[in-house]
Amino acid sequence: MKTKKIGVLLGGLSAEREVSLKSGAAVLKALLARGYDAVAVDVGRDLAARLSAEKVEVAFVCLHGRYGEDGSVQGLLELMGIPYTGSGVLASALAMDKVFSKKVFAASGLTITPYVVCKKGDTPGLSELPFPLPVVVKPSREGSSVGVSIVKSAEDLPKALADAFAHDSEILVEKYVKGREIQVGILDEKGIGAIEIVPKNEFYDFEAKYTDGMATHIMPAPLPADQYDELLKLGERAHGALGCSGYSRVDFIVTEDKNAYLLEVNTLPGMTALSLLPEIAQHAKVCFEELVERILVSAKNKI
Repeated sequence: MKTKKIGVLLGGLSAEREVSLKSGAAVLKALLARGYDAVAVDVGRDLAARLSAEKVEVAFVCLHGRYGEDGSVQGLLELMGIPYTGSGVLASALAMDKVFSKKVFAASGLTITPYVVCKKGDTPGLSELPFPLPVVVKPSREGSSVGVSIVKSAEDLPKALADAFAHDSEILVEKYVKGREIQVGILDEKGIGAIEIVPKNEFYDFEAKYTDGMATHIMPAPLPADQYDELLKLGERAHGALGCSGYSRVDFIVTEDKNAYLLEVNTLPGMTALSLLPEIAQHAKVCFEELVERILVSAKNKI
């Protein structure tokens, strides 16, 4: 890989552009420190031309959200014959689409929260939902908790639906499950650790994820050893069920009665100073530069 020109793909067109810029800058710095010939590529609709102009031979994908984490860029890279980090086209698309990923998880025997799907123009009332308040309303194809609301009263439901529909034409209304937010880091297809997040806000929303001091990180997650190990295995199963490769972060809600509800798989987890996968890796004695290098090497599988 040190003979190759590495393009760090960052920025992009989604609502998570600013986070992606931070992730990409951190990854670029690590690659340069390890002696790689790397360059930043800010992703726009001229991406193919930019990759050709920079003579990029391998892509380190640091994009988040739509047009980067959903298989679009992965398909372009495959068309251009450029190996890339992270999951392939199908796994990326499945993981980004919460409706289809839930179907895959359920078919794989993984526990998910009950939900209904709404299309733009639908305005379901509480009587039409198969579960009572509170509920969680979220866009199907966004990340970083963009457009997500917890609804506790009937009068708040229309606004939550409108907020979610502002980001996607298809949304989910899920039964709210009270529990601890536990996230599992996957590297080279193996669960390397689980971290608990205790947000200062009601849930681990965009502000809590990207504002220092807005969430407490407990690493490792304080769980009984057998439950901790089982959660790592569940993370590996979720990663594998979608066909993910290289690395990911798998998010769970763990209830008082020790049930683990799978929320989603993030195929391109954040790589910023406040991001969880680097923190999990650090506890597993994998420093940030080594983490970046191991992710880069996984791109060989796509050569």
